[in-house]
Amino acid sequence: MKRLLAASAMLLCSATLAAAEGELFLYNWGNYTSPELIKKFEETYDVKVTITDFDSNDTALAKVEAGASGFDLVVPSAGFVGIYADKGLIEKLDLSRLPNHANIAAQWMNVDWDKGREWSIPWLWGSTGMTVNTKVYTGDINTSAIFMDPPAELEGKVNVIPEMGDVMALATMYAGGNVCSDDPAVMKKVRDLMVAAKPKWLSMDYSTVEKMTNNDYGATVDWNGSAMRARLGNPDVAYGYPKEGYGLWMDNVVLLKDAKNVENAYLFMNFIMEPENAAMLSAFARYANGITGSEAFLPEDMKGAPELNPPAEFANNGQFVTICTGKALDYQNAIWTELQK
Repeated sequence: MKRLLAASAMLLCSATLAAAEGELFLYNWGNYTSPELIKKFEETYDVKVTITDFDSNDTALAKVEAGASGFDLVVPSAGFVGIYADKGLIEKLDLSRLPNHANIAAQWMNVDWDKGREWSIPWLWGSTGMTVNTKVYTGDINTSAIFMDPPAELEGKVNVIPEMGDVMALATMYAGGNVCSDDPAVMKKVRDLMVAAKPKWLSMDYSTVEKMTNNDYGATVDWNGSAMRARLGNPDVAYGYPKEGYGLWMDNVVLLKDAKNVENAYLFMNFIMEPENAAMLSAFARYANGITGSEAFLPEDMKGAPELNPPAEFANNGQFVTICTGKALDYQNAIWTELQK
């Protein structure tokens, strides 16, 4: 009987391990993961992928930091990769298990937030600007005044995305400061402008694609890929590059230290660095990726899209945004907290 019980226990344990080997849990921004790519990965490796959405870097970090999240991979923006590493939340990557690591484009290899790409791999990258319904507003869309000082036509029709770093970068550049300004006078101006503008906003919501497509918003602070997706569903939508300055960003995949499905996590990371698969991510979300050779697989309508190709007059106005520190972050947190009231 003891032998029988022991054998049964071993079989049960093996069955549990087998189930775990067939799973992967991904924590990612909402409406940002290609269903076709997930289907292809699942069929290739017989792995069931479960995706959980978040709407801001702060939300994702808090969830992971709380522990026992159950996720294997998470997709933070550039400045947050170092935070995850410093807090001991992620593992340094074993590059021997990622042969497609060599496909990372040179410009995205030795990045400030992860030299040599030892902690993260590229997901997608883009810009943050203004998405406007040009039937609702026919004025200049290449300005952060759209949300910092909304024109009469847009009062009560403007949305602001709930991602502090991106929004505060636009606001600070609009006020004449550097992205991570710790100048008290500049940040007081930022605060006063945003507090005055907020009553003219409609919402602070993540779901910009659907609501711009359906004319629920007149304008929104937005990411360029979301703007393109909205335009494809509503030709009245256009994307503006604020002349005062706009943010550039990259999202990245990291392996959580308490991941249970490590082998499948490596399979997935390597999979999305295949050029054809990276292009599938881009084709769905409409952002550029960081993988060499993926251009050949991109949809034709992305190659000349205005959302991915800023006009020459605004091309040099983009600044890469990472997380601020010290007094600059304190100012931003204080302003953002006030805006939530």
